[in-house]
Amino acid sequence: MPVVELSYTRLQKLVGKTTIKQISDSLPFLGLDIESEDKDLVRIEYSPNRPDYSTDFGIALGLQGLLGIKTGAVKLKIKKSAKYSLSAKPGIEKIRPFVTGIVAKNGKIDDKTIKQLMTMQEDLHFGIGRKRKKSSIGIHDLDKITFPLVYTTANRNHQFIPLNSEKEISISEILTNTEVGKNYGSLLGQSSQVPLILDANQKTVSFPPIINAAITTVTTRTKNLFVEVTGINKEDAEDMLSVIATILQSAGFTLESIKISGAKNSSPKLEEKKMTVNSSLINQTLGLNLSTSKIISSLKKSRLDASSKGTNIICTIPAFRFDIFGPMDLVEEVALGYGIQNLEPSLSPSQTIGNTNPVSLQLKSLDQTMIGLGYLEALNSSLTSKRVLYDMTNRDTSKIISVLNSKSLEHTILRDSILPGLLENLSRNIHESYPQKMFETGTVFSIDNPLSEKFSFSGISAHKDANFTEIKSILQSALKTGFGIKIETKTATNPTFEDGHCATIILNGKSVGVMGKIRSTIIENYKIRVPVMGFEMSLSESILKTKN
Repeated sequence: MPVVELSYTRLQKLVGKTTIKQISDSLPFLGLDIESEDKDLVRIEYSPNRPDYSTDFGIALGLQGLLGIKTGAVKLKIKKSAKYSLSAKPGIEKIRPFVTGIVAKNGKIDDKTIKQLMTMQEDLHFGIGRKRKKSSIGIHDLDKITFPLVYTTANRNHQFIPLNSEKEISISEILTNTEVGKNYGSLLGQSSQVPLILDANQKTVSFPPIINAAITTVTTRTKNLFVEVTGINKEDAEDMLSVIATILQSAGFTLESIKISGAKNSSPKLEEKKMTVNSSLINQTLGLNLSTSKIISSLKKSRLDASSKGTNIICTIPAFRFDIFGPMDLVEEVALGYGIQNLEPSLSPSQTIGNTNPVSLQLKSLDQTMIGLGYLEALNSSLTSKRVLYDMTNRDTSKIISVLNSKSLEHTILRDSILPGLLENLSRNIHESYPQKMFETGTVFSIDNPLSEKFSFSGISAHKDANFTEIKSILQSALKTGFGIKIETKTATNPTFEDGHCATIILNGKSVGVMGKIRSTIIENYKIRVPVMGFEMSLSESILKTKN
């Protein structure tokens, strides 16, 4: 979880009409964890889905609502301006297609404000920016820039003076010789062209997502800012901009618009959105009996706007609150505004006594048996990638289950098999000694009006002498020792396994899985240097129903 360091005294000035003790007592009820305190300094851990809490300005907004000092949604006041424009040129869409931005004027910047802005920038890069891959920010001294700007491409011989340097060097040298270039240069791939933002005098303003130019460095003498956000997705770039705009406005800057155009780009709207939630859902979930007016008041304390229409509550959500997806998120906001400390726990009306789920006991028994046979237990995510699950293993993609609006570029697919994940584990340990033997029991998914979940059991053995007899005996021993179950095998073919070295696993006359030698082409895909034997079988249709 990200951590931000704040000054209680500075935070008190930003919140107003409160005491340091009230602030300290209220922080946990804002969903923030106090990691440590040292006199006036406090280190606060916040959730990555609230990047506005990466600065004291954002936390002050939340505290003002919770303490009733200022309630309701934070309104962005952006003055329309014809003075500032940025156009994206053809060719940029192949590298980093989207750009957006805003101007912030007449602010006061001290060393602490610069530190807060830089912390926010890096936290945004790491969080919703996915280490600058999805989106990245550049914050510049506006007065050092001549508009209009262009977002264009240049070759790697292009030269400029980068941030924290006094020497003009080429793009290639930046990527090769600087720490930031080494860390993020891979995001640009092998393209001979790279993205640049140039001003009207052809001066380099920014080399996204790597580094700004030194000429636009923000100092304590800076009064006006230009903020640009570039990325591979327009929505993500504008989400990031909405956070920055909100924080800068809270820091005392006045905002002005920039006209964005060219190559599928357009000016950001940063609009509020509407969402409806029924008051009965709120009361049933929280175990309360709140009136409509109390619900609205609680939402306003969470810095949202709300009005009623019958039993429905219509919420107005600021652009920077993109963490709110549906009605249950609004229920949580009501709970925060009402006060977590005001919720009274009560005993469940159920008279039953909790105990371990029998299925969990069976899975634990199987796990312990495999560990006793010399296998290491793996625990992979149920969300994986198309590359791992299908492309690398030659599996059929006709029944792929994709997650809508995933915030991850990699983990977008619900797994329907465990074996590919184990192969990925092997590929990440090719420099370790062999044999390497792993297994996993876990949930897999399949399409079934709409989805079904089943338990699956998979294992792999990788070493120079790995063979079919070994992996079959391991599976038979595990099932017989743990459950007294005997399986049979029958020759089969499967795109993941070598022909002539593959068999169907049969239990009570029914096919429940497959085992054999992983195809050499798949082994090469994963850069594994030794033979690999593996198996996978359904537990839902075999052991878990057979065990008495």
